[in-house]
Amino acid sequence: MQNGIQNEKTFKTFIAFWLTQAVSQLGSAMTSYALVLWVYAQTGAALSVSLLTLCTYVPYILVSVFAGGFVDAHFKKRIMLVCDSVAFLCTVSVAAALLAGRLTVGHILVVNTIVGFMNAFQQPASAVVNGLLVPKDKLTRMAGLQSISGSLVGIFTPILAAFLMSLFGIGVVLVVDGVSFLLAAGTLAFFIRVPERAEDLKRTEKSAPFAGLRDGIRFLRGDHAVLTMILVLAVMNFFSRITYENILSPMILSRSGSQRVLGLISGVMGAAGVVGGVIATRLPEPKRCAARICGMGLVSFLLGDFLMAMGRTPAVWVIAAIGGNLPIPILDSGYQYLFYTRVPREIQGRVFAVRNLIQYSSIPVGLLLGGVFADYVFEPMMAGSSGLAQALHHVVGTGAGSGMAVMFLATGALGVLTCVLGCFSMKKALK
Repeated sequence: MQNGIQNEKTFKTFIAFWLTQAVSQLGSAMTSYALVLWVYAQTGAALSVSLLTLCTYVPYILVSVFAGGFVDAHFKKRIMLVCDSVAFLCTVSVAAALLAGRLTVGHILVVNTIVGFMNAFQQPASAVVNGLLVPKDKLTRMAGLQSISGSLVGIFTPILAAFLMSLFGIGVVLVVDGVSFLLAAGTLAFFIRVPERAEDLKRTEKSAPFAGLRDGIRFLRGDHAVLTMILVLAVMNFFSRITYENILSPMILSRSGSQRVLGLISGVMGAAGVVGGVIATRLPEPKRCAARICGMGLVSFLLGDFLMAMGRTPAVWVIAAIGGNLPIPILDSGYQYLFYTRVPREIQGRVFAVRNLIQYSSIPVGLLLGGVFADYVFEPMMAGSSGLAQALHHVVGTGAGSGMAVMFLATGALGVLTCVLGCFSMKKALK
C-alpha cells in the first residue's frame, strides 16, 4: 500500500516535470524555426539552413561518446539545470545581437553548436530522470504522454512561430523561449525532487572520458534484446530521414501542386501522433515487447510508406499519414518499457548515450542521401523509358515526384524486412 502511494506521488512529480519541459521544448522549437526563417531570408540559400542542422547534430554526436559516463556519475537535476541555463544564455545572446543590429549567420551557427553540445548531456540526464520518477507500471503512460507533447510541439511550432514573427518579429519569439525556460527551470529547481543519492553516484566508476562509452557498449553486447531494439529504431529513423523528413514535402507538392494539401498532410501526421499517444497511455504494460515494437513498426511501413508511394490523391495520403504515424507512440511505449526494465539505473545514462550515438549518427547521412537520391537517381530514372521505370509507373504513376514515390516504396520494403528480422532476433534474445 505504501509503495502504491509513493508511486502515485512520484508519477505526479513526473507530470509536473513533463508539462514544464514540454512548454520549454515548444519555446526552443519556435526559436529554432524562427532562426531558420531568419537565416533563409538573409542568405536565400538552402545550404545555410542545412548548416544550422549540422551544427546542432555534429557536436551532439561527438560529445555523446563520453557524455553518458558523466551523466551517470553526477546529479542529473544539476546537469539539466546547467545545460538549460547555457542554452538560455545563448538565446539571450541572439536577442542582444538582434537588438543591436549585429546578428549574423555565423553567430547563429556558433549558438547551434553550443546548444548541440549541451543537448548531449541534457537528453541522457532527462531520460534517466524519467526512469527515476516513473514506476514500472506507468512506463507506457509516460511514453504516451511524451508522444502527445512531441506531436503537439511539432504541430504548433510553425504555426505559433510564424504568427508571432509576422506580427511582432523574431524578438518576441526569443522572449517566449526565455519565459518557457524560466518556467521549466524554476519548476525543476524548486519543485521537482529527483530520488538520487550521493552515495549511489560515488559507486559509479569515474575514470577515463571514454569509459562510459565502453560500459554502454559492453552492456549492449551482453543484452541482445536491447541492442536489437536500438538497431531497429536506428534503421527506422534513418529511413524516416531519407523520406518523411526530407522528400515528403517536395513529393506532395510535385504531385498535387498545392501547398494546402501539404499543410493538410502535415497536420494529419501531427494529429495521428497525438491520437497514438493517447492510445499508448491507455495500454497495459507490454507482455511481448518484441511484438509491440516491431509489429507497430511493420504497420507504420505498410500503411505509411507504401501508401505514400502509391497514393496520387489527398485522400490516400491522409490515410498514409495516419497509418504511418499513429503506431509510432505505441511502438515507443514498448521501447521505453524494455529499456527501463532491462537497463540498470546506474548505467542508464551510458546506455542512453550510446543509443543516441547510434541513432543520431545516421541523421546527417539520411538527410544527405535523401536529396541526392531524389535529384540524381530516382527522379531521372523515372523520367526515362527503361524497363524498370515502365514497370514502376504502374505502381507509383508518372510525372514529377514519381521518383521520390519510388523512394518511399524502397524504404517501405526495407523497413518491413527490418521489422521482421528484428522481431525474430528480439524474441530469441528475450527467451
